[in-house]
Amino acid sequence: EGLDLLGLQAHVNPQVFELARLGTFLGLHDVNGLFADHTEQVAAGGEQANALADQHLRVPAAHAQHAQMPLVVDVRDDQADFVEVAREAAEADRVTVDFEGRIDGETFQGGSANGIAFVIGQGRMLKEFEDGAKGAKAGETKSVTVNFPADYGSEAVAGKTAIFNVTVQKVEEQKLPDLDDAFCEAFGVSEGGIEALKAEVRDSMQRELDNAIRNKLRTQVLDKLHDANPIEVPKSMVAEAVQSMQLDFARRMGIRDPKQLPAVESMQDPARRRVALGLIVGEIIRAQGLKVDRERINEKLNDAVGMHPNPDELRRQYLQNADAMRQLESAALEDQLIDWVISQATVTDVPSTFADLTGFGKAA
Repeated sequence: EGLDLLGLQAHVNPQVFELARLGTFLGLHDVNGLFADHTEQVAAGGEQANALADQHLRVPAAHAQHAQMPLVVDVRDDQADFVEVAREAAEADRVTVDFEGRIDGETFQGGSANGIAFVIGQGRMLKEFEDGAKGAKAGETKSVTVNFPADYGSEAVAGKTAIFNVTVQKVEEQKLPDLDDAFCEAFGVSEGGIEALKAEVRDSMQRELDNAIRNKLRTQVLDKLHDANPIEVPKSMVAEAVQSMQLDFARRMGIRDPKQLPAVESMQDPARRRVALGLIVGEIIRAQGLKVDRERINEKLNDAVGMHPNPDELRRQYLQNADAMRQLESAALEDQLIDWVISQATVTDVPSTFADLTGFGKAA
């Protein structure tokens, strides 16, 4: 009770999270009995190793230290204040405007507002609208032409051209905080100053990077295992997987009305893949004698509670929740499986950047 299982899923691959529930992944269940009728469809352990030796895995290679300072600067931007200035608005300024728009000389719903503030260049408003505010001082009015995209969210204005009268009420420029001890303390770093903050940011980014690399490897491994071992799966297990996926979707989305659940037909293929992978993975675990490593479980537990304001209390809740611990065990065993597959395959390092792997610093 009180344990956020949805939060835990950030640490557990949803696919493996589901496999554990089906009872086809962990050695916590009767694996031998489970595979009694299906083992002949799954490659034997030695044959799997030979097949995997012909597989190639592309492993992204990057280091977080090269990107650590931009993140500190980005965090600094988040803490910035805005101060009013008596000059023309420019890129990165925050402007407060009143506006009235017309299409073919007529006003339209949502086309008028007062006291709207936005930062020029951040993309909160359409680009033509934001650019139209540049060069205006407080108290000035400009005519701004905006061409709504054909796929704009409102059909009433999609693909049309509007002319806005925009009156600038206020222009403010960004004032960044000093990189001093007070700035560091705002992020929980009370000793060591900016260098300690950089080190903490670097460690955090390295964890983010490691997770991103691991996730890409996980995807490759599961894809290759599935493609290399085509098997027929029992309809009853597919039906159970569909039901479990629907329940999981309902919980995540807060849905109570069964009519709002995704159609069973749309979930057949992903459910069939999920069950097939469960059978394949379970057989590899059995054939290779993989056992859950308690140290890995502890690492997963430490990751799950580490950023919580009361880690000891959250750790206690995990340890007292059998379902949550099974999920951690599932994640730990998954890591062991991936390590085994990597040891059998040909691995090629692919030069990558922190931004490539995490999306950090890239426009949405």
